[in-house]
Amino acid sequence: MSSSLNTPSEPPIVESPGLPRWVMLLFVIAFALVGYLLWASYAERQALEKAADDANKKTMALAAEMDKANSRIADLKGVLDVTAQKLALTNDEIARARGIAQSVKKDQQTSDAQLRQQIGQVQQDTTTKFGQISTDLSGTKTEADATKADLEATKGKLTSTIGDLGVQSGLIARNENEVQELKRLGERDIFEFTLNKSAKSPQHVGPIQLALRKVDTKKYKFTVNVVADDKSIEKKDKTVGEPVQFYVHGARAPYEIVVFEVGKDSAKGYLSTPKSASAAPPAATPPGY
Repeated sequence: MSSSLNTPSEPPIVESPGLPRWVMLLFVIAFALVGYLLWASYAERQALEKAADDANKKTMALAAEMDKANSRIADLKGVLDVTAQKLALTNDEIARARGIAQSVKKDQQTSDAQLRQQIGQVQQDTTTKFGQISTDLSGTKTEADATKADLEATKGKLTSTIGDLGVQSGLIARNENEVQELKRLGERDIFEFTLNKSAKSPQHVGPIQLALRKVDTKKYKFTVNVVADDKSIEKKDKTVGEPVQFYVHGARAPYEIVVFEVGKDSAKGYLSTPKSASAAPPAATPPGY
């Protein structure tokens, strides 16, 4: 008991308390904030690098465009220099050009005055010629009227009668002068002839052939063979001045032969055919002539 009283006493053990939870939570928040800041800094740096890269690309593109523009400007400058060299005129040359222009203008004014004078002369001549033409036309009309009257008088002189076929004939000429009048009228085609009895073959008269076979000068009669359409037709004992009529293929009106003069062995007259018959080919000579 006494020993226990003499033993020194040990100090009491005191347990230290742990860190509060809010401190740990604060450390966690701090670490998270630092991590976020580091990530944000990295992301911003990446964005800046990308923006810088895009800016470099745009700068390079602009530089290329500027190079092209500079090249074009250089080309244009060269063209302008050449053009300026071609258009470059000295003061003397400009003055000479102005003088030439004034001279040309003066010559043009003189030429215009001469042209106006010539036009006036032409107009005056044209008016005079129109007056002459009007006079000539009046004279021509008068001549035409006289010709018409002459033709009417000619028709009055010429006669018309019934032919040997019983068809009313056209106008009949009784001599060579009246034959010419028939030709002037132009109503039918006229072919003059002189037939000889001694001829060995028919004579071509217009589009047909004729052969004189007999002449009676006392009775003024004659006989003639007509060759047309490859046929021979005898017109016997016809009288001088009588229209000897016959038809040919394709003709609506008859052909007419008029003999106005007979001799011992001859007969003189003409063949009258419709207008369209003048182009017909001559008939072939039948056998036996």
